[in-house]
Amino acid sequence: MWAYEKKLQYPVRVSKCDPLMAKFLMEQYGGADGELAAALRYLNQRYTIPDKVIGLLTDIGTEELVHHS
Repeated sequence: MWAYEKKLQYPVRVSKCDPLMAKFLMEQYGGADGELAAALRYLNQRYTIPDKVIGLLTDIGTEELVHHS
């Protein structure tokens, strides 16, 4: 179902340590409104809804998990 190629679209060059940017990135990954929280919300909600939309929430939840990696 998923074809994952681990290749950057644009090259990244880190020239210095930036703690403020690291704080923002950590919020996006693991914060209350981050990718992991969104994925877990979608995957959790799939257990409480009618059968005909379970597949949709599963697909959205797994896509959110792909954003996290």
